[in-house]
This record gives sequence, structure tokens and C-alpha cells, in this order.
Amino acid sequence: MRKNYVLDTNVLLHDPQAIFKFEDNDLVIPIYAIEEIDKFKREGSERGRNARTIARLLDGLRSSAGALSAGVSLEHGGTLRIAIPEKRPNLLVGLEPRSQDLAILQTAIDVRDRDKSKPTVFVTMDTNLRIRADALGVTSETYESQRAPDPEEQAPIIDVEVAAGNVDAFFQQGFVALPEHVVLNPNAGVLLRDATNAAHTGLGRYDAQRKQIVALRVSRDGVMGVRPRNKEQAYALDLLLDDTVRLVTLVGKAGTGKTLLALAAGLRRTVDDGVFTRLLVSRPIIPLGRDIGYLPGGVDEKLNPWMQPIFDNLEFLFSNSASGRARDSRGFTQLLESGILQVEPITYIRGRSLPNQYLIVDEAQNLTPHEVKTIITRAGEGTKIVLTGDPHQIDNPYVDSMSNGLSVVADRFKAVGLAGHVVLAKGERSELAELAANLL
Repeated sequence: MRKNYVLDTNVLLHDPQAIFKFEDNDLVIPIYAIEEIDKFKREGSERGRNARTIARLLDGLRSSAGALSAGVSLEHGGTLRIAIPEKRPNLLVGLEPRSQDLAILQTAIDVRDRDKSKPTVFVTMDTNLRIRADALGVTSETYESQRAPDPEEQAPIIDVEVAAGNVDAFFQQGFVALPEHVVLNPNAGVLLRDATNAAHTGLGRYDAQRKQIVALRVSRDGVMGVRPRNKEQAYALDLLLDDTVRLVTLVGKAGTGKTLLALAAGLRRTVDDGVFTRLLVSRPIIPLGRDIGYLPGGVDEKLNPWMQPIFDNLEFLFSNSASGRARDSRGFTQLLESGILQVEPITYIRGRSLPNQYLIVDEAQNLTPHEVKTIITRAGEGTKIVLTGDPHQIDNPYVDSMSNGLSVVADRFKAVGLAGHVVLAKGERSELAELAANLL
């Protein structure tokens, strides 16, 4: 059934191509959304780039298809028009009459009341605005096109029951054939469980090309002195050290070891094994805003507070007595000075080409899908990319647990042989940290 869809500003700023993704329905963009977009067009951020993109798209439709106020036809049979509500809402209690959000919502109310021949749906990514729409009797939805299932809902390791003796054969041969009734994504973590003895298990990874469960190749000594403390960490290290897996997403709450494991594997493959020319570690800068200009000092001094968690993990790795390296931070300082190890914000990656590098993007849940696409498309020949983050700890107000870049990439690449996804469930930082993560 054909519908009227009224789009909020945040939908257009999140995905400028949204206007082409509602099939043969009729789209309405409130004039107030255009005013809000105009405020962001000069920003150098992703939001600013999207504001300029949607403005160009609308101007192109205006030039080629006619007046936007009257409505223009879209490729898939729908229409698009820009609308102004007949009146501003004037209620005595609960609503701010000067609010742009409320003016946009009033447009949806007017469209609903004017055209009763088909349903009107208000589309916004603002949770509070959906609540207000519901209170005023307006059907509302979030924007679903770039949303993905919560990656933490995926089983971190999949149990596969096998016939008696297959687990022993797995340990002897290093592999076992995948049972015919089992369907797995490439590189899925697998816990083989003996059908006659549930305690008899073997941990492996699914090799889609060979259609076999293969044993993990993680040394008992661990990597850079870091030994896996649970089966998820062992599986993660196996993916991180395998050069044929070019994209790895590590998801988990604070203290599960995401950053530490990624750095340990990156240092091993770059510094010790010489497989990659550089270990590049990056993270988005999102305090209360995206500006570092008000912090004192030069660029390096401004960036240090946001990069400090990475340096803390590096200090731990290089001071770990089991690693056989220097007992202080001089080891990784020399790597920084030589350029083999590079730590910088995401902003500096745009426009670069990154061949033969081990790239770690920490706190990737704060990135939009387009920002993550920009990063992954920087990868040159021989580059491996690791995205780490917690989809439930997001500081970016324009994404949520299902629309952020980390969740979208984990979902879109789940059936791709070059990629692997790990959910780290158990905190290993300390007993106190684990209790805090679960209880607070």
C-alpha cells in the first residue's frame, strides 16, 4: 500500500541517499529540515559532508524534474516534495512552540490530516521525537535502511555436536569435516562437542573453502606476553593473526580485551614477523563535540587525551615481563619515532591509501556506516583492518547500537570469507571491572 513518509532532518544527515530508498511511496521533507541542514553545510565533519550532499541532490531534482513544492517524480515511482505546515502548534502545556523538531512534527500532522487516502508515517532517528509523535497520534518509525542486528546478540562461539571420536580426530589431525546438517558463516568460531561426553570439546574455526573445522593456531605462550583467558579471546587471536582474514570486527563490553588483543597481534605481525610495513592505530575523536581546538597546546598535545587509552595498552604490552622486551615505554617510543607504529585520529585517514598495513580502529561504534566505508576503502593491497568497539557505549549522538558503522560492517560482512567477527563476552581486566560492567 502506498504511503506518505515525512522525513526528519537526522535521516537525511545520516544517509543523504535515503530519498531514493522508499520505493514507490510519497516522500515529504519539511522546509524546517532544509533550514537545519543549511546550518551544518560548512562543517568539515561527516555531518557537514552529508548536509552538502543532500542539498546537491535536492537541487539536482529541482533542476531536472520541476518544482519541489509541487512534487517531483522519483526513479522508483514515488514522489518527493518539500512542505510547509499551515500553522505552528499552539498548545498550552508540554510543547515548545519555537522548537524546530516540533515544527517538523507539525508538518507530519498536516500531511496526515490533509491526505486521509493513505497512511502517513513520520521517519526519525530521534527516540524522543518518536515518543512525542506517538503522544500526538502520529505513526512514527526509525530509519531502517542502514540498520543492522545488534552484533552482541550473535553467539560468540557456536556449539556443534559431533559423533563420538570426532573430537579426538580433530586434535590428532587439526581438522574435522563440518557435519552436513550444520550451516555456518565463513570463519565462524566453533566449539566441537562430543555427543557422548558433553565435557569433551575442541575449539576451532570454520574454513569455508575446505568445508572443515580447523584447529586454532594460537601458541600457548600467547602473543606479546598476552595469553587468551577464555575461548572467545583464543578465537579472536586466531583471526587477528591470520593474514588471509583481512577484516576483523571485535565487539564486547569494557574490559574484554578488544584493544589489547588487537594491538598484541598487530605488533607481532608488524614488528616481529615483518609481514606488514606499519601498525597504524586510530580512533575517532568524540568528546562532547568533535572539536579539539579548545584544548591547550599543539596538535599532538590536543590529541593525547583521546589517544591515551591506546598508549596505556602499549605500555602494558612492552612492560609485560613475558614479552621479553624493554621493561618500560622506550620500546614503543622508538617504534613511534621510526614510523613503524603510528597512532593518529580517524580524521587524518581520509583521502589516504594504506597498502600493506595493519590498521586498528578503536571505538569504531562511534563511527557512521559511511565513515567506516571510507576507512575500509582506504585499504591497499596487503592491508588488514581491525575494528573494535562496544555498540552499547556510544558517544556519537547521530548513531545508535544498530545504526553505527561497527554493527553495520559486522552484519554486512558476516558471509564474506575475507572477514571474521568475534563477540567477547567475559571481562578480563579485573574482578572489580567485570562486576562494575555487569552491575552498574
